[in-house]
Order: sequence, then C-alpha cells, then structure tokens
Amino acid sequence: MNISITTIRTIKKQHPCFSHEAHFKYGRIHLPVALKCNIQCRYCVRSINSVEDRPGVTEKILSPLEAIEILRDAVKQDFPLRVVAVAGPGEPLANQETFEVLKMAKEEFPYLIRCLATNGLALPEKVKVLEEIGISTLTVTVNAIDPEIGSKIYEYVRVYGSRYTGKEAAKILIDRQKLGVKEAVSRGMIVKINTVLIPDINAGHLTEVAKVYKQLGANIMNIMPLIPVGKFSHMRPPTREELGAAQAACAVYIEQFRLCQQCRADACGIPAIDHGRRCKPKY
Repeated sequence: MNISITTIRTIKKQHPCFSHEAHFKYGRIHLPVALKCNIQCRYCVRSINSVEDRPGVTEKILSPLEAIEILRDAVKQDFPLRVVAVAGPGEPLANQETFEVLKMAKEEFPYLIRCLATNGLALPEKVKVLEEIGISTLTVTVNAIDPEIGSKIYEYVRVYGSRYTGKEAAKILIDRQKLGVKEAVSRGMIVKINTVLIPDINAGHLTEVAKVYKQLGANIMNIMPLIPVGKFSHMRPPTREELGAAQAACAVYIEQFRLCQQCRADACGIPAIDHGRRCKPKY
C-alpha cells in the first residue's frame, strides 16, 4: 500500500517523536506492558524503578487492562495527547500484551496515533498484525548493517527457538530488520530508525545505516547518544560535537530528528515540556 506524502505529513506533524514542531506541542504516552526481550544489547539494562530516566526502565509492568485504564485517565489530563505507544521496557513484539493493549486502544480511542518501538527481530512475522491493529508509526532501533560491528553491540538474539551469538546473531538481526522495515513501509507505516551512537564502535558506520534505510523507505532517523550502562558502563558517550557531526553526515541521506529525550518506558506528556512526567497507575 502506498501512503501519500500528504498523509505522512499529517501524521508526522502530530507525533512529538517524529516532528520537531510536534515535540513542543503534542503529547504521547508509553504503556509499559512489554516485559520480555528477544535480544540482549550490551548497552541495555531493563529495570523496574522510579529513579533512572532512560529507556528500558519503568516503575511497574502493567497488564493490558491496567494500561488501558491509564490511557483513559491520560486523555482527560492537561495536555493534548496524540500518540499511544508501547516502547518497552522489553521488546514489544515479544509480548502478546503489546497487541492486546494496542487493539483495545484502537477500539476505544481510534483517533489516537498508534505507535510501537522495536528492535526489529520479530518484525517480519508480526508486521501483518501491526497493520491489523492500525499501527501508523513504527520506530526500529538499528545500530549497524555490518555483522562485524553488530557483533560488538549485541550479546545474543533469540529466534527460531534458538539462541545465537557473535556475527551469526548480528547477521540474523540485521537481515530481519531490513526485511521487516521494507515490509512495514509497503503496508503504509511511517518508519523512524533509532540508532545509538557508540563512539568506539559504530561512529564511522552511521552514514551506511542512513543510506540503506532511506533506500528501504524509512522516513526519518534519530541518532541517540550512548548511555553507559550494562556491559558498556565503562564506555564513554559521544560528545555533543560528535553527535552533531553524525547527525549532519546522515542528514545528507535521510531527515534527522534531533530532539530525542531518550524517555522511559512509562513516559507521558509533551516531551519538550514534561520530560520526566509519567502516567502512573492508581495502586
């Protein structure tokens, strides 16, 4: 299905993680229903706490019923909510709860943009379901297109009922990310590529990611600085100058989103105004 440029612009201008203007104007809510993950990135530590302000963290894992109740409350709050998303703390496509809550959101709040963030490993199998529940915007985290580089970032992947490591794991993930993005675009989804800039590993490789994914139909790219946790806790994050240089180099090939807050899995509100705000369950 081809999606018109007008439709893309209409959706993007309301999504605060796809549009610089919307980032200051509209709200989004992340529903933290996805506990399990199917890969292990060396820079990622999933955690249940109320302290850390980074991806992969939530105060509580919600059931779909708890999450939809929070969404009902959020639409009544003092910000213009436009997007409902699942962004963790694990991998949304590895959790049935993701599909359940987004299906409920579609039925009860059809006017909201439904969004999902994924590592892309399960995307080829799940893209049809995403189309059925009305996902219009999709964020895929792609840190490399070279298995040699990817093997330094990913500890393992789980797929086909087995656990893979090293370059084999990276190649499986990279191939499935490309296939999944191509299929998602063909079904009319607006795709953003998230890429973690790791200075000593993939800094010189990001333009290749940008070129390949623009060719596959991705609409925008978001380069994020490494947050040094987990196996990469000893590594330095990029400087502001390094991040800016990477964004400028990749902007030659694909539009860049430059305002990412690297939000928690339970974030809500207008990103530029309400950073750190959460829509909490009523215990």
